[in-house]
Amino acid sequence: MPSAPSLPDWNRAVVKVGSALIAPDNSGCSTTHLLPIARFIIESRRQGKEVILVSSGAVAAGLAEQNRDDPSTGLSIPERQALAAIGQPLLMAHWRRLFDVTCAQVLLTYDDLQRRSRFVNAKNTIAELLDRGTLPIVNENDTVATEELQVGDNDNLAAYVSVLAEADLLVICSDVDGLYTADPHQDPSAKQLPEVDKITEEIYEMVGGSHRAVATGGMQTKVEAAEKATDRGIDTVLVNGTKGRHLDALGRGEMPGTLFRRAERPLSARKHWMLHALPTTGRIVIDAGAAQALQDHGASLLPSGVVAVEGPFGQGDAVEIAVTEETDAPTSRIGKGITQYGSEALRRIQGRQSHAIEDILGNAPADHVVHRDDLVLQHADRDG
Repeated sequence: MPSAPSLPDWNRAVVKVGSALIAPDNSGCSTTHLLPIARFIIESRRQGKEVILVSSGAVAAGLAEQNRDDPSTGLSIPERQALAAIGQPLLMAHWRRLFDVTCAQVLLTYDDLQRRSRFVNAKNTIAELLDRGTLPIVNENDTVATEELQVGDNDNLAAYVSVLAEADLLVICSDVDGLYTADPHQDPSAKQLPEVDKITEEIYEMVGGSHRAVATGGMQTKVEAAEKATDRGIDTVLVNGTKGRHLDALGRGEMPGTLFRRAERPLSARKHWMLHALPTTGRIVIDAGAAQALQDHGASLLPSGVVAVEGPFGQGDAVEIAVTEETDAPTSRIGKGITQYGSEALRRIQGRQSHAIEDILGNAPADHVVHRDDLVLQHADRDG
């Protein structure tokens, strides 16, 4: 097995702690696994570093308070909202017992992350809390989040927070030792990966869903979170939070889990927001020639390269860009862009040359479908 990498130097970290650690027996908050995590945070702060904690567990705490110990049947959004409202103060009180500094609760929704004005407000609030020496404790605001406005899991929420806070390290504390070549709960021959230089489709193919009923994520959401963070230049580590010695090793600069290395050429703030936070309303399928022009030559997307239009969307909406090798063949997503044409107009001009747009539509607001400045490509577009 390759030697374990060292933990990269850092000054500001987001530490995510999941329900598997906070409520290990599905029966409310417990300190069983939290003392070493708290010790890591306290020692890091003593060294002059800044830490933001993203904590799951509100719904689990609410379930225990209501004497419900079987979340496996699934919860409706109103049930989650009510249980989160019950559990949030219990969760905060639980964490406060472990720290001798002021703790501040920050509740976010997906809407706070996808709207730039609200994103900036949240960013400023967290910055002010850190300036005051406060420990921000972040969770999704399940009491008001609707299905459309849910991040859905705290792994991805932690990645968004790490971007929002301009952190240089994201620590995801889980109940496994790191990323494996297969699910170690099901395959004893699975091997741990000490580091991942680039998150590819092959990495996603290795991971599956959560094995715990109380959890909302799984290894897939942890890889998604790592991709969001590393795309913005944030090193991400996955460690086993049930093993205190692993947290102690992390505090010494060692790397006992899996290190996802930050991208060498991170996405700009705007393009990262476009790719990871801006919701899509449809899909544009392009041919292989157009895909090559976008990926290899930094071109804008022209109507001549469009072979299919999916969903209703309007001018100015964000759409997924996918490529197909031939008609009716499976498509694969390559990025996202802001379209200059709505779906109805685009269907009329797809496959046509730009100079024909005005003759077909009666006007031509742009000679391109997606301008290169409004286009972000996965694993390829890195402009600092």
